[in-house]
Amino acid sequence: MDDFFSRSEALLGAEAMKTLRTKRVIIFGVGGVGSWCAEALVRTGLTHLTIVDGDTVQPSNINRQLPATRATLGMPKVEALKERLLSINPDAEIEAVAEFYHDDDENLKSKILHHQYLIDAIDSVDDKVHLILYASRVRGMKVFSSMGAALRFDPTQVTTGELMTIQGDALAKAVRARMKKIGLHLNKKIRCVYSTEQAQRCETRGSLMQVTATFGLTLASLVIRDLTSQAKL
Repeated sequence: MDDFFSRSEALLGAEAMKTLRTKRVIIFGVGGVGSWCAEALVRTGLTHLTIVDGDTVQPSNINRQLPATRATLGMPKVEALKERLLSINPDAEIEAVAEFYHDDDENLKSKILHHQYLIDAIDSVDDKVHLILYASRVRGMKVFSSMGAALRFDPTQVTTGELMTIQGDALAKAVRARMKKIGLHLNKKIRCVYSTEQAQRCETRGSLMQVTATFGLTLASLVIRDLTSQAKL
């Protein structure tokens, strides 16, 4: 498989590639954002990945979600994505968990502890808040989170920022408000991907692949860049 990752190694270096092969990443939510993040990580050389999502592929997913095709309609998203990721690297260890995260799910909380990186790409505000809060208390874990990717047209306005200081993003505002309401705080800073573009008005939460995929690829980039800096220590 080494030749398949020669272009990654040419840019990142041999030590970074070794680090990629040893670290474990868990992604919550593999829809329009998380699915692209997963593929970017595996294509770069990551070999230990857990994907968590309790949803199935629906017709409305086809416009933006990586595993969504007419052939995968009705399949659990994590199973459709696992199949694709293994077609890229059959040697990868991909664990597919067909569940939604809830704060009282001790099994998923225990699973989180076996990873060094957590990607939050879920939509439910309450579940997102509890996931981020829990992950922020796991020693040594890096947490990256996706804010609102829907209702935007322009991928060039996607950027990153710290959760507590992001302005102009309704989801980030709702997450902070919910944390304040329940009286809990983060134990570490959380780097987020968000858009500076003003959300469009839409009767349903319309979204486009060019934006959601950019969110996912940016999340993957945060992981890769952090891993690369570790490899150089």
